[in-house]
Amino acid sequence: MQQFGFIFVKSLFVPEGSDFETSMASYTEALKQLGGVEWTTENLDDTKPLVYFMTTGGTEQELLNIREQRSKAVSDEPVLVVAHPAHNSLPASLEVLARLQQEGAQGQVLYLNSSSDKPGLQKIQDVLIDFQVSSELKQSRIGLLGTPSDWLVASSPNHSIIKETWGPDIVTVSLDEINSLIKDVVEDTIPAVRDPLVKGATEIQEPSPAELDDVVRVYLALKQVVKKYELDALTLRCFDLVLGLETTGCFGLSQLTDDGVIAGCEGDLVSTVGLMWAQKLTGQTPWMANPAQLDEVGNKIILAHCTVPRSMVQDYGLRSHFESNLGVGIQGTIANGPVTLLRIGGKKMEQLWVAEGEIIQSGKAENLCRTQVEIKITEGQISDLLESPLGNHLVMIQGHHLKRLQGWWKQMIA
Repeated sequence: MQQFGFIFVKSLFVPEGSDFETSMASYTEALKQLGGVEWTTENLDDTKPLVYFMTTGGTEQELLNIREQRSKAVSDEPVLVVAHPAHNSLPASLEVLARLQQEGAQGQVLYLNSSSDKPGLQKIQDVLIDFQVSSELKQSRIGLLGTPSDWLVASSPNHSIIKETWGPDIVTVSLDEINSLIKDVVEDTIPAVRDPLVKGATEIQEPSPAELDDVVRVYLALKQVVKKYELDALTLRCFDLVLGLETTGCFGLSQLTDDGVIAGCEGDLVSTVGLMWAQKLTGQTPWMANPAQLDEVGNKIILAHCTVPRSMVQDYGLRSHFESNLGVGIQGTIANGPVTLLRIGGKKMEQLWVAEGEIIQSGKAENLCRTQVEIKITEGQISDLLESPLGNHLVMIQGHHLKRLQGWWKQMIA
């Protein structure tokens, strides 16, 4: 449960009588049920999120005073103001947030009809999770292993832009180091990873036993990089492994994501940020894929890629990497059902395309990357991708999360 502090903002004209005290006590209990702890001004240096509860009208200046003190410890925190139906709490909340937004602060008023207002309390919880995700992104480290692939001409932003807009630090790691680690993998460590991979496959077509061992070496090397550089995510210039070592990163990136370390392909930092964001906000395992084909009239799209987290699939076969016919690619079957697609982009990574739909079938076409799904879009327009594209790769998560993603983005980025 999300932990946060809440502080009652009071005026000199606190209403008298037990009814007011009983009402405030009921709100206190409701916020505690969400994971809140009542604070005084002595707690303002605590870095947990803070909620301001406007008890009455006439409290605007008091909140500004508390906010100024709070900013000495937490300088860029959005302002969450909770209002209730009585004692001019709502007009005071609107007035003070208007002032803070005039000064460039982010924030919103969260209105509770009563202390038992379940939708209102859920909104508070969701917004607190939004802030937690923002905080985690700001503290995260993404490894860029090699450089972005040469074809990512719209998806190779300056690292400072990623830091400024989304928060993560970018840690660069040379491919020479990766190659060295791959070559130094101890042979005895390979079977413990390879054997479950092989046993779980419904078929193995092109990959040889040596190629299966090689992709396990890549995975084990990437694990060492994650540990050494304390990475929360990474993206790999994977085609250089194909050209230089005649192996692939497809299994390694798949397994790392299932291990809890978001792993993107082709050195695509933009999509890797999107993968991280989607996973942190929704809890769903994300998949990064190419928009391979589309149907504007039917509002359908086919996504395809040679890797997919195996936790997302009903079954999988082991194939070669599509473009090179080398190494190991994963051909997974993802269950039909609701999904959400997203793409972030723009010069400052400040733009978002998001849509919802249903997987209507998986595919095994031989002229596309190995894992393939066809999606019927029910909320959003495929034509947007043609008219105002934000880049190549899309991120897919299972379930419908459009409003959740849009709500976070409008609060934190837009």
